[in-house]
Amino acid sequence: MLPPVLASTSRYRLELLQRLGLAPDCARPDVDETPQAGEAPRAVAVRLARAKAAEVAARYPGRWVIGSDQVAELNGSPLGKPGTVTAAQAQLAAMSGQVVAFHTAVSLHCDDRELAACDLTRVHFRALDAATIARYVAAEQPLDCAGSFKCEGLGIALFEAIENRDPTALIGLPLIATSQLLRQAGYTLP
Repeated sequence: MLPPVLASTSRYRLELLQRLGLAPDCARPDVDETPQAGEAPRAVAVRLARAKAAEVAARYPGRWVIGSDQVAELNGSPLGKPGTVTAAQAQLAAMSGQVVAFHTAVSLHCDDRELAACDLTRVHFRALDAATIARYVAAEQPLDCAGSFKCEGLGIALFEAIENRDPTALIGLPLIATSQLLRQAGYTLP
């Protein structure tokens, strides 16, 4: 069976798939990631994971393509990737002392077949002062990360607790769900 194609150029997602003993090809999906009006954060994550997998699968007929997307949710509203230091600091200030939900969706797509799942992680942020936030953002530059942190790095120090079923989901790809979907697709995994 041919290795899957990862519909992402994220080194974090690639490293996660490599933990499963896979050596996927990678392709950047061409998908508009703008949330639709009134779309719930979980629905955004699922729709975008499916869209990424489907778009790349159209370029790789007969190959399973893995798409994933993560949307952070604070008090019912989605938090996107900050893009700037100022936006990252504002996001972290808003999350200080709060519980933030992270919806991490994964979709496998091959021709007209699709399998999908979505994982929920709740992150309890500790109270963060402006100096702590500024130091963290300067040190890690989490400008391309939903929620403005990297839990696989220094971002873990911003939390009081994490509630989830799959610790890899917060990094960007829920490996428990992904491995289940890959087995359904016919891959042999440990």
